[in-house]
Amino acid sequence: MTRLGRRLAIIIWPAFLVAGVLEIAVFAFVDPAAVHAPDGRPLGLSDTAIYSLAFFVFWAIVSVGCLLALRLACSAEEINAEATADA
Repeated sequence: MTRLGRRLAIIIWPAFLVAGVLEIAVFAFVDPAAVHAPDGRPLGLSDTAIYSLAFFVFWAIVSVGCLLALRLACSAEEINAEATADA
């Protein structure tokens, strides 16, 4: 596995698992038919589409958090080595 592939797996896999838990937690209390657009209009999507969109939004948000955690766990030397390797 390449270094990029390993880092991607470190970010994406835990984010996927947490997004699944968030999906269960949120929709245990929220009816998908009650979800509306920010301006108050109904979304006009099926329940399955709302579940899917919410999951991908949760996954993206948690992925950003995992990425930030991975970056914060790197030492200054590792970050500087990456910057010189990319140049």
